[in-house]
Amino acid sequence: MTPTSEAAPDTVVVEADGGSRGNPGPAGYGALVRDAATGEVLAEAAVAIGEATNNVAEYAGLIAGLRLALDHAPGARIEVRMDSKLVVEQMKGAWKVKHPGLQPLHAEASDLAPAGTTFTWIPRAENADADALANRAMDGDEVAPGPVGSAAGGATDGATDGAADEESVIEEIESPGAARTEREQDQAGHRGWSPPTGAPTTLVLVRHGVTKHTSAKKFSGGLGGDNPPLSEEGLAQARAAADWLAGLGDRVDTVVASPVRRTRETAEVVADALGLPVEVEPGFAEMEFGDWDGLTFTEVAERDQEGLDAWLGSLDVPPPGGESFREVEQRVLGGLRRVLEQHAGRTVVVVSHVTPIKTLVAHTMGAPLDAVFRMELSPASVSVVSFYPDDKVPGRVRGSMRLYNTLPPGNGATLDPGRW
Repeated sequence: MTPTSEAAPDTVVVEADGGSRGNPGPAGYGALVRDAATGEVLAEAAVAIGEATNNVAEYAGLIAGLRLALDHAPGARIEVRMDSKLVVEQMKGAWKVKHPGLQPLHAEASDLAPAGTTFTWIPRAENADADALANRAMDGDEVAPGPVGSAAGGATDGATDGAADEESVIEEIESPGAARTEREQDQAGHRGWSPPTGAPTTLVLVRHGVTKHTSAKKFSGGLGGDNPPLSEEGLAQARAAADWLAGLGDRVDTVVASPVRRTRETAEVVADALGLPVEVEPGFAEMEFGDWDGLTFTEVAERDQEGLDAWLGSLDVPPPGGESFREVEQRVLGGLRRVLEQHAGRTVVVVSHVTPIKTLVAHTMGAPLDAVFRMELSPASVSVVSFYPDDKVPGRVRGSMRLYNTLPPGNGATLDPGRW
């Protein structure tokens, strides 16, 4: 169908999306231009760009959408709507573009965007048309840039990332489920779990480095307590984790941290290595320990054995003036829902604490909350979980545990359990 509007629109909406199956992997973008007044689609494109990351594909979709708007609605005011918070915030100037692979793409998009162009982040569900075009491109069903109904063109040469690091955390993020054999998939099917489909939202969970409380084995909660900074050892741990995660490059959409000082300091080190900003998510703050904050386990037992027994014996009992495990779970899962909505289909580094990370892991695996008592989590360790769209229940996701309590190569902490 071709556009029916005779008068040129005053304002057009560009909807763009990009994706990568593997991050990096086979990538493509979708872009379309609508008449803002009528909603009529004037032009569209669905193009494969070879092997690239999600963020490269997102920028490619934006550039294509801007070109479509300039070609098919010259002089019109442009409103860009995308579900990539990274691209939107960078184009608005709120976030710096530190990654060298994205800088030329950002510059090209900035040059194309006329004065007065606006950029708005929208949830993925509201970007369904561009998302569908991006998936068509990755499926090989391309649509050449042009008016609606024009013939599909051939694949274009796209930007590519460097060779992937084949080890540890990077491998886990790049190839979810790639190593599953036919036998493993068959066994999974018999257990009621089929190989994942759709782009996962992957969380790289990083525990903060040590503080004076961590080293002294003291209760250390969220913003309601002493809120100590990282120690020199903690800063060194954060740098080691950051150096390890730096290999992820522009595969990562953003870095999210709890508002607590030690997590924000750790997140800033990691974000600097990745060239990304830090977003704060209150849901991922540590449990509030109330009157026990700053005390050791032994000191609490000496002062309030009855209260300690009650807390250890029930997920619903909080420390005096603090939070229960159930209350923390509700808060953490609220933070998870927000991250899954704002960064759907992307990779996010989340810097948090022992209790929230264990809670997320238990939730991912469908384990009861009291599973947190049977997990160990080292300072500055890395865990990876992914959430896949559930094909059978719209809006629901299925969790997959990918990596747990892993430390950067060369870190000897695992040889000294006393440091855990």
